[in-house]
Amino acid sequence: MSEVYAVRRGLLRDRCAAAGSAAALVSRPANVRYLAGGAPPGAVLLLGPREDVLLRPHTPAPGPAGAGPDESLRVTALPASGADPVVTAASLASAAGADRLAVEEHDLTVARHRAMGAAAPALRLDDLGTTVEQLRLVKDEEEIGCLRIAAEIADQALGELLESILVGRTERHLALELERRLVDHGADGPAFATSVAAGPHAGQGRHRPTDRRVEEGDFLSVALGANYRGYRCEIGRTFVIGTAPAAWQIELYDLVFAAQRGAREALLPGAACRDVDAAARVPLVSAGHGEGLAARTGHGVGLEIDEDPQLAPEAMGKLDACVPVTVGPGVHLPGRGGVRIDDTLVVRPEADGGPELLTITTKELLAL
Repeated sequence: MSEVYAVRRGLLRDRCAAAGSAAALVSRPANVRYLAGGAPPGAVLLLGPREDVLLRPHTPAPGPAGAGPDESLRVTALPASGADPVVTAASLASAAGADRLAVEEHDLTVARHRAMGAAAPALRLDDLGTTVEQLRLVKDEEEIGCLRIAAEIADQALGELLESILVGRTERHLALELERRLVDHGADGPAFATSVAAGPHAGQGRHRPTDRRVEEGDFLSVALGANYRGYRCEIGRTFVIGTAPAAWQIELYDLVFAAQRGAREALLPGAACRDVDAAARVPLVSAGHGEGLAARTGHGVGLEIDEDPQLAPEAMGKLDACVPVTVGPGVHLPGRGGVRIDDTLVVRPEADGGPELLTITTKELLAL
């Protein structure tokens, strides 16, 4: 994999050079991992005019297993506890002859930015912006493979939960059990805080589990994801507990299911992000559920659970092949509950079979 990370760093170096910067400092953790293959918490990556250096804290906190950096990188520990890697990086870049350093201003505090300027006053600090995030948009097959395994783990954990007795258990207990099952099946941990929402809570996006107990006749909506080697997926499903669904539950479920299917089918290279959102949003608005809809239908995933592209009405840009996204519309009826259905997919051209569905747990309205 060393050559993969070297190629990624080379692409970033070329973009910086085109903008007039001979060196770049990457500090956002996901971006460091993308370019370095892994790093201890708090580490930063300096793409210098002479060599690339991974700077880590004097006493690093333990990182996730298997997250060691690219062996071709020079790794330097800071000489003193409490020293700031970004300030040290600015000094190293200046000492190496760089007159300009591109930095991720969106990741740096004002205090750190000022400290860098004080440590290397002759060094001009340019804004790198979201250049690395844009490089991360299109995933290679190795990355998609990690996402595929993450999705398999999430499917396994959810499938096992559905085979257990749910009535009488609390949202919080079920969420903790799901996260334990994720780890049991090989995840590094949950991709985000697992959401379990029962009864009047069901259908809310990222509901924080409470001590409410699951009751017969409830809608139960669950959202979870696995983190596997740093790559994160998301799946959301809604079920009915203990009895055949009521007519209003079937009607609402069928509506959200059709909206979600429309957005999934729209995931093709060249599709406008706003059009994918509209494929799910318009049917829900037409059915009278426009008020209270989430600001977006989905988003990109990868080393972070929330990446670009955004599938939203105001989103700009079009989808590329090999971009993984979530599609998860939902409707919540205050006091009654609701439905949310969420999948992780990879944008693929029609010649390759269209969108690749990674999360495959059934979307049939099950009575558990």
